Amino acid sequence: MLSEIALYGAIETGLIYGLVAFGIYLSFRVLHFPDLTVDGSFPLGAAVAAVLIIDGINPWVATGAAVLAGMGAGAVTALLNVKLKILNLLASILTMIALYSINLRIMGRPNIALLSEETVLTPWYELGLAYQQVPVLLFFIIAMIALVLLWRFMKSETGLAMRATGANPRMARAQGIATGAMVILGVALSNGLVGLAGALFAQSQGAADVTMGVGVIVIGLASLIGGEAVVTPRTVLLALVACIVGAILYRLAIAFALNADFIGLKAQDLNLVTAVLVTLAIVLPGSKASVRAYFARRSQ
Repeated sequence: MLSEIALYGAIETGLIYGLVAFGIYLSFRVLHFPDLTVDGSFPLGAAVAAVLIIDGINPWVATGAAVLAGMGAGAVTALLNVKLKILNLLASILTMIALYSINLRIMGRPNIALLSEETVLTPWYELGLAYQQVPVLLFFIIAMIALVLLWRFMKSETGLAMRATGANPRMARAQGIATGAMVILGVALSNGLVGLAGALFAQSQGAADVTMGVGVIVIGLASLIGGEAVVTPRTVLLALVACIVGAILYRLAIAFALNADFIGLKAQDLNLVTAVLVTLAIVLPGSKASVRAYFARRSQ
């Protein structure tokens, strides 16, 4: 069984990675744009927020700057694809590689500690809640605000144009939609959400590190695919809810696997657990459909 601290910690991290899943939903599901920039924009958001907080900038302003930085990184990836005609996957890899050096430049060193600095969490500790409950409450509020805003945006005229661009670019252009602009906007918004997640993660963990983005794309995909296996994404709202549910379930599964003594896993097995969970999330929905089809044939 999970301890109370491990449980709240898993939910807290899951809510942060739910924002990453929102971004991956935009790029992978809406625009069908395989974007690996997130492995660089996640630590970019953390680096920008950490440096500004240490310089005495208000934590919320620093977090907003992290969002803008993430959007800038996504826009660069999209511009490489749209304007320079570089393959989308390769464009995102180029940006991701460049961001490693940029993040080092921003921080001036591989990592920055925030343990003694005021963060967005600091005022919330005065509410009288248990220490481990405060991040969960704040990040839940932020995740819900992001969910509602993204849902409203996807229902707007611009959001519908973006969805049309991802579904059928040729038809979208025939309807007068500037598909290139939609790709740039969508990938920028996607990485803005990831930058927000990175900024919150750094403030939650008390440090920003240049390597903290390694594997974020896999975690986001695991959250997205796992959530869709639990919550059928018949509408945009359900798809966004699936992102949050999938991220929390993913982190709970990781916490359970690493804390269950009878399994015998250790911290160094995290990537193995992640790979197994992603594989199961991909395979299980198809397996359920095959089983239902088999019993349907048997009953005829």
